[in-house]
Amino acid sequence: MTALATTARPPSRLLLLAEPGRAFGELASFYALRPLMGSLPRGDGHGVLVLPGFMASDYSTGPLRSMLSDLGYDAVGWKLGRNVRVDNARIEAMMGCVEELFERTGRPISIIGWSLGGVFARELAKMAPEKVRLVISLGSPISDDRNHTNATRLFEMLNGKEPEPLRDGGFKGLGEAPPVPTTSILTRTDGVVHWRGSVQCGDREDCENIEVVASHCGLGVNPAVVYAVADRLAQEEGAWKRFEAKGLASLLFPKRALH
Repeated sequence: MTALATTARPPSRLLLLAEPGRAFGELASFYALRPLMGSLPRGDGHGVLVLPGFMASDYSTGPLRSMLSDLGYDAVGWKLGRNVRVDNARIEAMMGCVEELFERTGRPISIIGWSLGGVFARELAKMAPEKVRLVISLGSPISDDRNHTNATRLFEMLNGKEPEPLRDGGFKGLGEAPPVPTTSILTRTDGVVHWRGSVQCGDREDCENIEVVASHCGLGVNPAVVYAVADRLAQEEGAWKRFEAKGLASLLFPKRALH
């Protein structure tokens, strides 16, 4: 399973400039529809670790985690501050989060990662697949080519062109999905990560892409994303099937070839 092979380029600057306003609208929609979200599929109580995007903290994932807790999951943040540095100590700390939640709940957990958090989610699942039930990434740059994102310059300024895990031989082959059911949620109107950099492709039946209409900064509160996440998490362990929106909800998900 590899990311889509194409000439890498970041999203247009117009999409980037529109991010704040669009994200605010998605947040407003989330709270307006919050009472209706109680009818989403309920969970079985398993643990869900939610990782924030680059430069963000648990504060950004609070609304999503609150929603998942209401649906019956043991949803937690990473409690590691802002997602800035990519080094071995941070990877070890995140693995500690996985192990703690796995041991506390007594069964494999799900990991949701927003943007850079989704890259981490996939790599953590590769490191400990026996402790991970499924992975969901939101607008994540799952490609070794950083030219897919507008955040490359800032990321490299803070972490260097080759962060510590890369120098030690890890975090290579980012487009290869972990050996657990994996969902990549992406949007063609992403102003930070070009949608092509978030596409999983290949012939594995337990990997999928779900397209939504959203901004990058609003992915964690976009109602369509919340619907898809709740649907994915509610599947019985070991009975994973590809996403298929039903009824009026199907209107929220474009059905276009991702190439």
